[in-house]
Amino acid sequence: MDKFTVLESVAAPLRIINIDTDMIIPKQYLKTIKRTGLGTGLFSEMRYREDGSENPDFVLNQPAYRNAKILVAGDNFGCGSSREHAPWALLDFGIRCVISTSFADIFYNNCFQNGILPIKVSPEDLEKLFDDASRGANATLTVDLENQEIRGPDGGSIKFDIDPFKKHCMLNGLDGIGLTMEKASAIDSFEKKLSERAWA
Repeated sequence: MDKFTVLESVAAPLRIINIDTDMIIPKQYLKTIKRTGLGTGLFSEMRYREDGSENPDFVLNQPAYRNAKILVAGDNFGCGSSREHAPWALLDFGIRCVISTSFADIFYNNCFQNGILPIKVSPEDLEKLFDDASRGANATLTVDLENQEIRGPDGGSIKFDIDPFKKHCMLNGLDGIGLTMEKASAIDSFEKKLSERAWA
């Protein structure tokens, strides 16, 4: 998993509440267990018309936001079913950070396991970020995880809270496997002693 330290990017504003995981990645894309290739299906029912062409009104199809790595979204992001394909699709598209007032618990935790930083802010701060994001390519946000701060294009900043353990994992690029590998020498030592006892 890639480390998350400081991310500077244009932020795409998605002023929709209750975006569920089926909206993020519709069910027809769930046949794969690969984490790659799902970016094309991200928000597909909003991104594409029935004939398969792009919907020019959808934010991620607009030139200013095609390479956005930050998503500023409405309340209760990631609700619905617990499909892990949702953060996979966001990450495959290039989204590394989602900012909202609240997230569904399972989606929130799945983000951390897949290298996406979900940030909870107050409704007032979300409005400021929506304003910044609406300026498109003329404005970038900087997300500084170490200092737990979002810096706007005009020098303002917003502080955010995060669980210290989750912060440690993100800063060091550690998912569940990575955390286990940190203990590899202790595990090997234990296994060796156990094996020696068995043959004693």
